Amino acid sequence: MPEKDYKHRLEAKVDELATAMEKMKLAEYVEYLHNTRRMLLINFMAGLARGLGMAVGFTILGALVVYMLRKIVLLNLPLIGDFIADLVRLVDYSMKKSL
Repeated sequence: MPEKDYKHRLEAKVDELATAMEKMKLAEYVEYLHNTRRMLLINFMAGLARGLGMAVGFTILGALVVYMLRKIVLLNLPLIGDFIADLVRLVDYSMKKSL
């Protein structure tokens, strides 16, 4: 009798494991790993998306920093205002030169 109970519990665990593997989509992942061309394409597209996201993010962040620096210059703080004014002038000069 205990052997039959042990066998039943083992079958239940195997079924539970098979269900968990199906939920994880393990077969699809193994197939993905064996398809080198698909893996390279997906990773390339992900890299392009990350690079584009970083470029847009840094551009927005840089624009916000320049905007904040211009606002600080308008406050006429003695040392900080002059330093930031020089930075803003350098950025403006660099932008006009690149256009």
